[in-house]
Amino acid sequence: MKQDILDYLKQSQLKQTQSSALVPHSTSRKRIAERMLRSMHNAAPVLTVMEADLSAILRHRSLHKDSYARDGVRLTLSAYFVQAAALALGEHPLVNASWTDAGMEYHKDINIGMAVALGSEGLMVPVIRHANQLSLKEIAIQIADLANRARNRTLSVDDVRGATFSVTNHGTGGSLFATPVIVEGHTGILGIGAMQKRPIVIEAPDGSDAISIRPMVYLSFVFDHRVMDGEGADSFLKSVKEKLEHWT
Repeated sequence: MKQDILDYLKQSQLKQTQSSALVPHSTSRKRIAERMLRSMHNAAPVLTVMEADLSAILRHRSLHKDSYARDGVRLTLSAYFVQAAALALGEHPLVNASWTDAGMEYHKDINIGMAVALGSEGLMVPVIRHANQLSLKEIAIQIADLANRARNRTLSVDDVRGATFSVTNHGTGGSLFATPVIVEGHTGILGIGAMQKRPIVIEAPDGSDAISIRPMVYLSFVFDHRVMDGEGADSFLKSVKEKLEHWT
């Protein structure tokens, strides 16, 4: 799509006095725009941010990525983020619910939509169903399969339906933290920033303070303030943080 736009601008017969060209919106871009505006209109979005130390995650990945690879599975950090979110949702059912005028609709299943970027053509959000019941390897397999089919435009309608919560790993593009838009009908969305090694003050075994270089990541949770207040949102995000920092 990006190259198409560049080619169009190069080939268009614009007069020297003309400073712009009108390129029609794609169908997918129109659809995304409509959904984003509708979501912003129908929710009261609020952002809370925490940071997590991924040292335990990186140790675990280093120990298991080769055995996963021998089974044809690429163990990415996204798999850890999805599983941590799924387990935290099991402990905080209100985050896995939907607001209705009649009351809160609690979902029995935990189905996580994982945003997949498609460049200038927008994004798709295929769904990992029953994510809290899947092993880390099963989640990694599903992420790879769904992402590949999203980029190849071979997802079915069922592949993008039924999510109860969403995760977006915007850090793959270098973004540290963001305020992603809540998917309509969801209580919130979890954003994962880029991992950076930073000096962090930690408590040494003798109780003194020490500075250590740790792989840190910002966790952004945008939630619907109609559904929950800051205390509940922070409790959920803290649960995600603790699962990532104390991975076993």
